[in-house]
This record gives sequence, C-alpha cells and structure tokens, in this order.
Amino acid sequence: MSRFGAGGLPGRLRDPWKAGSQADARITRSLGAPALFAVGLLAVSSSILFALGIVAGRALGLTPVAFAAAAVFFVLTTLTYVEATSLHPERGGASVFARYAFNELWSFVAGWAILLDYLIVMAIGSLAVSHYLAAFWGPLGDGGWELLFAGATIGFVAWANVRGVSAQRYRVILVLSLASLALLALILVVGLAQLFDLSLLTDSVELGTTPEVGDLIFAAVVATVACTGIEAASGLADDMRVPRSGLRRLTVLTAVAMLTLFVAFAALALMAVPVLDEQTALGGALVEAPVLGIVAALEPAWLADTLRYAVGAVGALVLVQAANGQMLGIGRLAYSLGVNRQVPSAVSRLDDRYGTPYVTIIAAAAIALGLALSADLEFLGGVFAFGAMIAFTLAHLSVIVLRFREPARPRLFRVPLNVRLRGADVPLPAVLGAVMGVAGWLSVVVLFERARIAGTIWMVLGLLMYVVYRRTQGKSLTRRFTISEAALRETADTTYGSILVPVFGEALDDDIVGTAGRLASEEADAGEGGAVLEALYVFEIPMSLPIDARVSGERMDVARRALSRAKEVGEEYEGVEVATAMSRGRSVGSAIVNEARRRGVEAIVLAAEAPSRIRGGAMFGGSGLARERFAGDTTRYVIEKAPCKVILTAPPADADARVEGDVPATTG
Repeated sequence: MSRFGAGGLPGRLRDPWKAGSQADARITRSLGAPALFAVGLLAVSSSILFALGIVAGRALGLTPVAFAAAAVFFVLTTLTYVEATSLHPERGGASVFARYAFNELWSFVAGWAILLDYLIVMAIGSLAVSHYLAAFWGPLGDGGWELLFAGATIGFVAWANVRGVSAQRYRVILVLSLASLALLALILVVGLAQLFDLSLLTDSVELGTTPEVGDLIFAAVVATVACTGIEAASGLADDMRVPRSGLRRLTVLTAVAMLTLFVAFAALALMAVPVLDEQTALGGALVEAPVLGIVAALEPAWLADTLRYAVGAVGALVLVQAANGQMLGIGRLAYSLGVNRQVPSAVSRLDDRYGTPYVTIIAAAAIALGLALSADLEFLGGVFAFGAMIAFTLAHLSVIVLRFREPARPRLFRVPLNVRLRGADVPLPAVLGAVMGVAGWLSVVVLFERARIAGTIWMVLGLLMYVVYRRTQGKSLTRRFTISEAALRETADTTYGSILVPVFGEALDDDIVGTAGRLASEEADAGEGGAVLEALYVFEIPMSLPIDARVSGERMDVARRALSRAKEVGEEYEGVEVATAMSRGRSVGSAIVNEARRRGVEAIVLAAEAPSRIRGGAMFGGSGLARERFAGDTTRYVIEKAPCKVILTAPPADADARVEGDVPATTG
C-alpha cells in the first residue's frame, strides 16, 4: 500500500495526515477561504453561546465593554495570525511562529499553552450542549444529563478525530456557521427592535464598584475565547489555497462580524436579562445557555418558542462542531510537536490505518472530560485565560521579531500600520496585541489564585516533560530537530532498509534526497544499521525510437551530474550509503515502478511535480476531477502502481506558488 505525505525539505516531512484523510488512498482536496472563514465564524458563534453567560456574570452592565475589548484583541490577533501563517504556512499556529522567531523552547511553551486552551474550550462547550437541548425537554439541563451529554460529546469528537475528519466536512461546517450567523442576526434585529433601552445597561453601572475592576478584566480576558478559533484555523495552513485578495477580504469580514456580533449581542443580552441587585441571571441560572434567556424575553410567544427551538437545535450542533474543531486542533498540534521532537513520539503516535494521532486524541478526551466534570465554569474560564494570553502574546511578539529576522521573506499579507525602526517595519497592531496579552496574563496571575495555580502546574509539567525528553535524546533545548512521519507510525513496518530516490537534474533533487537521507539516518540512530539510498535517473525514450536507442552525450552529462549530486547530498547524513543507477522507460512513472519492483525497495521518495494547468476534464486531456489537481501524471501513476510505500515531497514555493498555498522549503 502506498503512503504519501507532503513536505519536501531535508529534515522535515510534511505529514500525510490531511484532515480526515485515509492518507494511504487519496490526495485530499485543498481548502479555500470559505473553509477558513467557517472555522473562524464557528468559533465566534460558539463563544457567544457558552461564554456570554460567564462574561456577563462578572462584567454586568459593562458586558458590551468587555466584549468590545475582546473583539479588538480578536481583530489584532487575526491580523497577526494571517501574516505569520502566510509567512510560514505550517500547522501549529503560535508554536510555529515562535519556532522561527525565537527557538524550540519558546515554540513548545506556545504550543503547550494553546493545548490547554483547546482542552478548556472543549470542556466548557460540551457542558453547554445539554442546556441548549433543554429547549426541547427541560430536564436535560439538570446536572446528571449535563455530564452525560458532555461525556457523549467528547467521546463523539474523539471517535470522529481518530477516524479522521474529511476535508469535505468543512462544507458542513460552513453551512452550519452561516446558519448560526443568520439565526444570531435575526435574534439581534428582532431583539433590538423590541427591547432596546440603553438605560438598562447604564443604570446598573457604578464605575469601579459595579462591576469591580478585577471582575471586568477577568470578563474581558475570558471573552477572548473566540481567539482559539484563529489558532484552530491556522492549523489548516498547509491545506489552504487562499490568494492574497482572499486573505484581505477574509480579514475584513472576520473583523466586521466579530465586532458587530460581540458588542451588539452583549448589549442585547443585558437588555433582555438586565442586571438586578448587582447580578444577572445570565451569569446564574442561564450561564450555560444565555442565548435561550434572550429569546425567552421576545414577543409574541409563538416567536419566542420558535426561536427557542431553533437556538436549541442550532446551538447544540454548533457546540458539538466547535468541540470537534478543538480536538482537530489538538491532533494537528500534537503532530507538529511530535515531528519536531518536542514531545515523545509515543504521545503523538499515528494510527497506521487512519494516520491520526490517536494517543493524543484519547488522552485529550480524558483530560477534557475530567475538566468538564468539575462543572466550574469560572474556574475553567480563568485557566483558559492563563494559557491563552501566553500563546497569543508569543504570536504577536513572533510577528514583530520576524520583521527583523526575515524582512525580505515574501508575505501574502502584512499587518498594516507600521513604523520604521532599525531598518524594519514594526507592526503597531501586533505591538498593541502583545501589550494587551501581557496585561491580560498578569491580571489573571495577580487576581485569580486558582487559575494561577492550575495554569502554572500545567506549564511546569509540560516544561519538565520537554526538558527530560530532550535531554534523554541528547538534544539541545533550543535547536530544532525533526523526525519523519514514518517514525510516528504505529506499526514497526515503517522502517526502511532501502529507499529508491528518483532524481531529475533539477533544484528540487536536493530536497528529495535530503528527505530520504533523514529516513535513512534515523535507521542508523535507531541501531538498525542505516539504509541504502538508491538514486535513480530515468531516461524517457519516446515511442518513435527503440528502447535501446542511443542517449545523447548532453543528456548523459545531466544524468551523471544529478546522480553525483544525489550521492554527495545523501552521504552527508551519518551512516547513509548512496548507490546510483540509470534506467530507461517509455514513461518516467512506469520506469520508477519497474525499478522499485526489481530492486525490492521498501519506499520511494518522490517529488510531487506540478499538475497540468489544462482544464476541461480528463476526456479532453485535462486535469479531470478536482481531487486530481494537486498531483501530476507521474505522481499519480507511482502512487497507484508502486509495490511499496511512497513518500511525496512538495516543491519549494516561490512567491507566486505560495499564492496557491504551497509550502516553502526551509532547513530543519
């Protein structure tokens, strides 16, 4: 059975675990701006569904102010993530940004912090599912049902992510996101038309006392929960095909939707369920399902009932999908941490059938369930704030640092409003985001003891694991070291005694041979005696000539140079031996497959050549189905016919290629 991944640089394989792929069978369709917008919009909708009550319970009449601050931070963070992801389109979000801006230690800190947030958001969202379903049957909001549905939700998303979430599911997420947006917009319009009264907000506010400053800060920081959607969306970076103009439109749309929904809905909530005696039912009886409290205040009764059922159904579905998105983020982050040797391989082990990090997914489900069992939303919100501010602050700082470290590297998007400092353009929005992040984190540390203790324990345990793992591997704490996807596979048959490496006399050859060299050197590291690389140059002989026709001296020179270079690059890796050979064939793909069969190799490392640009379908010699757009004829032939595993590497991307979403080659 063929395996294929993507990546294409010495020292790093881009993993074959596409969202939901059975990577052994097909190349997944790329995701565009709609999918990216769907993930972000789903995060905004879900945060209103379950965070509104927590925020309103603390911020009281200033709840719109708290959400306005969170919306500003969300927009700043969106700008930062879009630039950083376009600069280094790899899964891992803030962890990837910190890797290139600082080092592996800070990369791990960012990744470990955001991992905590994924778990918290999953726990809180799963707790709210039964409370929205209570719109159909009241007892579902009771404690026993609450925990039962929380466990069922977490169990479902764990099962779904172990099996893999297909790329086509993002269409479902987009439809659900748009449905939730339409429903919230309808409630907003009807609610403001019926209930608009600013005095319900202002009359309850006494600056500094109702709410207290510490409560307002806590509420504002917790309201940033939607930012985890940005992190989750950035985890799709290597699957995205979004042009420059699409990124700009996406950023503007997200900012407008966030500001409008957050601020206006927070105001409506306090008009529908006002503050009385320095408290609101939004933070009490309605804390798990605040939107149901809003629609209950509408008239006439039939409209309130209709909207209640709609909110119950759509809200529950949105929360389940939001939990699924958090688990998908966990799995992708775990893969990134695993291949970069930041967590033990056993933790990020990939299932051989589905290619998903099942160990991490199961462990995350267990931790999230444990957090949900506490049913303490304020505690969970505080712990979320602790981790979120660490990760997002590092993301903002990374963009600033990368302006100095990589000023000439092409960017599809640049954060606007820059000032010139020491030869670099410093983005003021990222500076403001970093300042807000530090202030938010300090407020949690100073004001909320339980969150400070729990967050510190989480970070210390993670750092201890990281240090012990790196030291036992004899690796530096700050330098990057990677392993291949094969090393994370569950079965032992991912070792390679011999690897066939076709070369073509092109610049990409170094990346292909380097990838194979890493696989081979890992065999030596594991005490297996290394592996043999068999570099192969294929002469494609046209049908008009006999197969043994003379090859021109110029073509022979190209072949010799390519094989000589392959031997030089491959043998730079410790314990690796490179054998060279030439072959003839009517097509490159068939020649590669025939040589692989004849030599009995255990893997082929092959470049994913650019696909045909011809349109019109296979009948007219074009690219055919949409799923075929990202591999050329040679690639498809080898994947379908090879008698062994096939590992694909993606070509280095120039500025134009990156518009289409390719991954740039970097050194590991």
